[in-house]
Amino acid sequence: MLRTFIVGLGRSGRELHLPVLLRLRRQFPGLFAAAPPLGYDVHPAGGPGGGPDGDDPDIRTVGSPAAARAELDPETTVVHVCTPPGERAGVLTELGELGFGRILVEKPLADTAGALDELESIRDKYGLRIAVVAPWLHSSLTRRLAEIVDGDRLGRLHRIGIRQHKPRIHRTLNSRSHRTAFDVEPPHAVAVALRLAGDAEVAHAALTDVNVCGRRVPGMGGAELGLRHRSGAVSRVECDLTSPRRERRIELDFESGRAVGHYPVGSEDHYAHLTVSPAGGTPEDSVFPDLALDACLLDTYRHFAGELGDAAALDEELQRQMRLVRLLDAAKHLSGTTTESPDAG
Repeated sequence: MLRTFIVGLGRSGRELHLPVLLRLRRQFPGLFAAAPPLGYDVHPAGGPGGGPDGDDPDIRTVGSPAAARAELDPETTVVHVCTPPGERAGVLTELGELGFGRILVEKPLADTAGALDELESIRDKYGLRIAVVAPWLHSSLTRRLAEIVDGDRLGRLHRIGIRQHKPRIHRTLNSRSHRTAFDVEPPHAVAVALRLAGDAEVAHAALTDVNVCGRRVPGMGGAELGLRHRSGAVSRVECDLTSPRRERRIELDFESGRAVGHYPVGSEDHYAHLTVSPAGGTPEDSVFPDLALDACLLDTYRHFAGELGDAAALDEELQRQMRLVRLLDAAKHLSGTTTESPDAG
């Protein structure tokens, strides 16, 4: 049975990973050890959020990774790295030196190709087994779309269009966890495009800024990305982080029909929608549960426990995530992205 150590207790660690882990711990008690997860808050805000003297019964915080190592066996521990991409190298080095080797990293794995090269060196030096949080690849909707593509039901796939709209202005103005909009939602979309249409090169890319109340944050308003796949298909990803509405829509145009899907847009409703329209036929609508992050974390723990596939399967998926980072890095260069800091006004 596996223990959990969460490094980074911001939104990803405390609000996304932890609730899913608690749900999985109840559903699969044989996979997870009974002891509560440990957490380390890299950037604590206003004091501890739990711990030996804290008030959170779901997680116990420690003062450092070394303190966690004193209580945990690295051979039976999965470490969730929920820090911003720019801090990954230092965190992974410290974890490697402490002997931790089973690592689940929040997306994206890195925010530049240079940072990715550094992470590869750290992985090789310490023999880390790294998985990346990629819920859309574990989504029920993605699985159904892949079955349509792989089964050739509607003929050859010609085009993928993905729209990712969400209101994120407040977080953008108050957090520097991401440098560009390419690092927020597009990693999900690009991962799915690569799964459905195969490897690709960047055809075009652009970013917009946030400009509100006299404050400007370069490159965090939205992103647009075009991919040209080796299979002949093309993909277009549109991401608007200033939108007043939420939408995660995917459209697939085939030789003989069309499929339109909607991923869940928040934790309040875990259902996906899919409409498949064969050319000249009657559209088929379906609605189904899609707990993608649950499936992602469960599969990762099962991999680390030796219950699902082997190390080669994890490494194959890691290679795809590394390819995704390099494509997004190319998109940033093509869009003329700089590392300019947000203007606090």
